[in-house]
Amino acid sequence: MVTKEGLTGQTVIVKAGQRQWLFILAISATIATSEWVFAYKDVAYGIGLALLLAIGIYITISVIRLSQPITDCAESLALIPLYILFTSSLPWFFINQQYLLPALYSTILALCLWHIYQKKLNFSELGFKRDKWLKYLLIGVAMGIPVGVMEYFIIYPAPAFPAFEFKYLLRDLVYMLAFVALGEELLFRGLVQRDLIKALGWKQGIILTSLLFAVMHLTWRSIPELVFVFFIGLLLGYVYYKTKSLVAPIVMHGIGNVILVAVMPYLLS
Repeated sequence: MVTKEGLTGQTVIVKAGQRQWLFILAISATIATSEWVFAYKDVAYGIGLALLLAIGIYITISVIRLSQPITDCAESLALIPLYILFTSSLPWFFINQQYLLPALYSTILALCLWHIYQKKLNFSELGFKRDKWLKYLLIGVAMGIPVGVMEYFIIYPAPAFPAFEFKYLLRDLVYMLAFVALGEELLFRGLVQRDLIKALGWKQGIILTSLLFAVMHLTWRSIPELVFVFFIGLLLGYVYYKTKSLVAPIVMHGIGNVILVAVMPYLLS
């Protein structure tokens, strides 16, 4: 038997939980809006909206009492508008074009490492484990190759150089694995998805992370690419959730990108 007072208290808790849920959804919707404005409307307005969002998140979690899982989600989600700010508003023009990719993703890695340091997180619990690393590496390669081939037939990227050269393949392999895949998987799977799962449950966490991951590819201006990236995000998220390791997602992501930009354009051009 539950007393009236008990029911009232439970109702208050449920309503508070719903409001906090809405807070996370509002952050996610604003991230999507700022990236859409950045890609389709006006770069300056998109950057401004991302800046306001980051400031708004930190002010909100400072003045409003939220549950710890929701606060953790908000702080990890704040890294995404900061990612937009750093990668789009810094004066990258002075960097040699061939070093632009590692420079951009070094800022993302720096943001993630700063967050990890501030939250006193353990790299092992984020997914950097030695257990079964070779197995997960092979799984990542096996999944990354067909993913890269499929994505090529969606966006058809042009060859970066007049002819295929092995040195450029090795360079792209390093860039994609050590910077692009490492940065994006640490951010989206290791930090954002991990916190969303703790707050919302594993299914909702993976789906919402995949939507945000797809949103960050709006700059391709391709609806088929967005749909494809969303489903790849689901796959990456599920692999990370089941293995508790970032090895397979990082390798799958990196190898897929290498096949996309450094192999397929030369095979079929």
